[in-house]
Amino acid sequence: MFYYVLKYVLLGPLLRLLFRPRIEGLEHIPAEGAAIVAGNHLSFSDHFLMPAILKRRITFLAKAEYFTGPGLKGRLTAAFFRSAGQIPVDRSGKEAGRAAIREGLGVLSKGELLGIYPEGTRSHDGRLYKGKVGVAVMALKAGVPVVPCAMVGTFEIQPPGQVLPKIKRVTVRFGEPLDFSRYAGMEGEKAAIRAVTDEIMYAILELSGQEYVDRYAAEVKAEQQELDQQQRPKRFPARRKR
Repeated sequence: MFYYVLKYVLLGPLLRLLFRPRIEGLEHIPAEGAAIVAGNHLSFSDHFLMPAILKRRITFLAKAEYFTGPGLKGRLTAAFFRSAGQIPVDRSGKEAGRAAIREGLGVLSKGELLGIYPEGTRSHDGRLYKGKVGVAVMALKAGVPVVPCAMVGTFEIQPPGQVLPKIKRVTVRFGEPLDFSRYAGMEGEKAAIRAVTDEIMYAILELSGQEYVDRYAAEVKAEQQELDQQQRPKRFPARRKR
């Protein structure tokens, strides 16, 4: 119930008014039945803009940190994501990945739309990074199509670290559904799931026009943070007065 109140009464109309999103390819979203919508992830705003323009309900696999934040802000964020029907995903380790796949397959088994960001985290510099294979495993196990999606302009309105987004028009672009039935029964083969994942990422790239980096975003982000830490001027303790 809260999901539809947000979508049609509270948040949805406000987002449409402020950002006037251009919507392209909405006809590629199936009117019924299970499907995965796989998109790039440039901004915190992505979580709200895509669901706001879709006619159908979509459930996202959201990172667990959104549900475990400290203080009042953390509790409010967790309550919002839970009320909107989003599923927390622990991103630490292989078993956590398997749990996320089980949760996603549960959504698809009910004939619903599942939203996922194959990069696994927001892009810190606006580029598109290598996709993780969970999206391919779910698509093959559930036997469902994957609709590629590109958010265009959301990095500019709210890059990482910026609390409030700029009021500027954005574009939400959907591509034709990708059919992977030729890989049926091959969800346990590494080469197959990598090929499916790469095809999904290439479709997103075609829609978004981003620069592509053939590395995982989390790795590059960690390296950049370590480099920034090393380049910070060291603070020396103040000398005691004699």
